[in-house]
Amino acid sequence: MSVTYRFPNGRRLCVAAIPLLGLFFSLLLYAQSADSVKIKHGEDLFERRCTGCHRLDEVRVGPRLRSVFGRIAGSDAGFPYSQGLKTSQIKWDEATLDRWLADTEELVPDNDMAFRVSSAEERGAIIAYLKNLGAK
Repeated sequence: MSVTYRFPNGRRLCVAAIPLLGLFFSLLLYAQSADSVKIKHGEDLFERRCTGCHRLDEVRVGPRLRSVFGRIAGSDAGFPYSQGLKTSQIKWDEATLDRWLADTEELVPDNDMAFRVSSAEERGAIIAYLKNLGAK
């Protein structure tokens, strides 16, 4: 049921639309909150699982990972990649990073990273964190 209110200027407002707008904005805020939680979880996982070899802004055992999202694999000039990774022409996005973290050897045979994240949820959180970082 809806109630129509008529303003003095002749315009009408259907009161049933107001709860729908409230629901829409509530869902929007929930989605933003869920994304923030996923990114924070990804940051925590990155700190625990990845920083043994990687840093965001410096080369260690592995290449720097800030701005990895959207980068061509093997293209950070400061890191000596395996030949397989340098010639792979993979562009890092959600799908390729997910496949990489699930099984590096399956995606690029004879690469130098022997590491897996078996949980799809954890891979998704790490990828969301890396995507959110952007350039420094």
